[in-house]
Amino acid sequence: MDKTYDIPLHDIKPLVDIQEYSMEYLIGLGVVGVILLLGAIYLLFVWLRYKNRFNIRKEHYKLFNAITYEESKNAAYKLTLYGLTFKDDSPRHQRAFHDLVERLNSYKYKKSVDSFDSETLHSIDIYKSMLDV
Repeated sequence: MDKTYDIPLHDIKPLVDIQEYSMEYLIGLGVVGVILLLGAIYLLFVWLRYKNRFNIRKEHYKLFNAITYEESKNAAYKLTLYGLTFKDDSPRHQRAFHDLVERLNSYKYKKSVDSFDSETLHSIDIYKSMLDV
């Protein structure tokens, strides 16, 4: 006795096909993530490259400020050499450097020279205070 009950279901609707977009979302999120990661790596590379770049102005600034005035002849040559780097920053720098070189010329090209006088030291200090990197 095989009885089947065919009960009509009035309240239950048939299954509806729903579009699934989760795979496309996952691929899109992965692409955006890879682009962001590559951008971050590029920015890190550029930052490290800029950070380790040799800066002649910075080096000459350090050397210019480290000059001792005990040997005035040697100091005059070094002040002229390292100060030349900053000469073309502005017309004010050019005038100050020209004044400095005028004062330092009396300490160059001689066999023996005296210590720097107060006017020369003042000219050096003025030029030092103008420098920036």
